[in-house]
Parts: sequence; structure tokens; C-alpha cells
Amino acid sequence: MPTVLETQIRNRFRVQPNHANNNDTLHGGNLMKWLDEVAAMSAMRFAGETCVTAQVNELDFERPIGIGDTALVEAYVYGAGRTSVDVALRAWREEPRTGEAEKTTESSFTFVAIDEDNAPVPVPDLTVESDEGERLRDRALEANY
Repeated sequence: MPTVLETQIRNRFRVQPNHANNNDTLHGGNLMKWLDEVAAMSAMRFAGETCVTAQVNELDFERPIGIGDTALVEAYVYGAGRTSVDVALRAWREEPRTGEAEKTTESSFTFVAIDEDNAPVPVPDLTVESDEGERLRDRALEANY
């Protein structure tokens, strides 16, 4: 059975001018794409199957990410149903020269595991194996996405 920490993925994306909106900050649609990509990797690592996005839960853009900043995206599985996988997501604005970071976005996405015929397939149970895994799962559950 996969553990919470085994599903944790962090990825960085450098914000370029082609990612920006009219305010010279990261376009929300680009960030949503990056969140979806990292969350899908986490869900597939957990399920051992292809996973497709079924639902985007509350998505809060708390502050912008500027051109030249790094968008740091973190995802991990915090819950599972019969064929569904719940993935917690957070993003930070990171200054690439200093590493200074501030949280910009928080959400959760729900995925469904599918087979080669696009039919839903069962996913394993989620194991919480450590204090850190429990802390992460509890944080996501308390956020009440």
C-alpha cells in the first residue's frame, strides 16, 4: 500500500514572459496547468494507473507570482476512495537567487484511476506511515477542500 510521503512530489517552474498576464504576473491558467500536471503525477504514483482529473476543488489565488520568479508546486495524496484519489496542492512564489518563498495558492484535485479502455479501476488503500505523513494528511483534511 502506498504511503502519503511516497506520493509527495515537488516541482519548480520558471515564470517566463510567455506565462504572464497583462499585469506581468503568472497567468492563473498556467498555474492551474502546472498544478494539474504535478497532481496527476502524484495520483499516478499512488494508484499505479493512469489517472485523469475529475474535479478541481476550491482554488484560492492568494498572491501573484511575478515574471522571473520560480513557481514551486507541491502535491501529495491525502485520501482515496474506491477508484478516486484526492491530491492536496500548494504553490509558492520563490525568489530564485535567495530561495525566499511565500505561499501563493492552495487547492485539492480529485482524480479517477482508469484502464486502457478509460474505465475506472480500483485504487489501493492509503497508508499513513509517519508523523510527517500524518501531519500532511491532517493539514489537507483540515483545509476542508
